[in-house]
Amino acid sequence: MKCLCFILLSLLFPNLQMLAADDPVAELITRWDAPEATQGIAVDQHHFYAIANSVIGKYDKKTGQRVSLWKANEETPLTHLNAGIIIDSKLYCASSNYPQLPEASSVEIFDTATLNHIGSHSFGVYEGSLTWVDQRDDGWWVVFAHYSKKDNNTPFSKPNTYTSLVKFDRRWRRTGDYVFPKEVLDRFDPHSCSGGSWGPGGYIYCTGHDLGELYQLAIPKAGPTLKLVRTIKVEITGQGIAWDRKQSGMLYGIDRAKRQVVVTKLTFPDSH
Repeated sequence: MKCLCFILLSLLFPNLQMLAADDPVAELITRWDAPEATQGIAVDQHHFYAIANSVIGKYDKKTGQRVSLWKANEETPLTHLNAGIIIDSKLYCASSNYPQLPEASSVEIFDTATLNHIGSHSFGVYEGSLTWVDQRDDGWWVVFAHYSKKDNNTPFSKPNTYTSLVKFDRRWRRTGDYVFPKEVLDRFDPHSCSGGSWGPGGYIYCTGHDLGELYQLAIPKAGPTLKLVRTIKVEITGQGIAWDRKQSGMLYGIDRAKRQVVVTKLTFPDSH
C-alpha cells in the first residue's frame, strides 16, 4: 500500500520530492563562523580546520573559537588549497595552480598541533587540478578535476567529463582510476568534483562546486564508471567535506557564501 501511495503521489505531483524509506536523514547540528571556510574542511578529535586558498584556520570543535592560523608565504607560496583530510595528526591538503594552465597539483602536509607546513608531494603537470585526497586500506584516493569552460579550445583544457578518481598505493604509484557517471557530471557542470571522502557503508561521498548535495558513489564491479547510489540533500554549498571519524555519521562541510562551517548528522537506515 505504501509503495502504491508513493507511485500515485509521484504521478499527481511530479515535482514533489519525497524521502524514500531507505534514504538517510540529514539533521543540521550547528554552524560556526569561519572566514577561511571557502574551499574545504578537515576535522579530528578536538578541532576542525577551515581551508581557504592560502590560509588555514584551526578551530575548537566545542566552542567554535579559532585557536591557530596558517598563511602562505614566500617559502610556501600556495595559491589554491582545496579539501583536506587528517591522518595520524597530519593534515593533508589537495593543492593546485588553478586557474592556470596547464594544471599542476600537489598534496601539502601540515602538523595539526602547530599548523606548521611539514611536507609536500608534487604531481607536477598530471591529470588535472587536484581537489581532494583520502586514504583507505592500502592506498591513496584522489580526484583530478577538469572544468567545462568556454576556453576549452586551449591545448591544455578539457571538459569536466575528464574528471577522474585515481587510486595510488602508499608510495604514490598509480594502481587504478575511475570516471564519474553522467548524471553526477551534469550536476557538477560547468564545474567539477570539489570534495569527497570515503564514508559510512564503505561508499565514496563527493560534492560539486555549488550545490547542497552529496553524491553517494560505489566502486563498480566491472568497468571504469563509478555507480551513483543516491543523492543526499545537505545544507552546504558544495566544496570540501570531511567525515568526523570519532562521531558516527557526523559530516563537516562549508557554506562558502556565509563563510561558515556546517555540521550535519546523517542517520542511515541500517544504523538504527
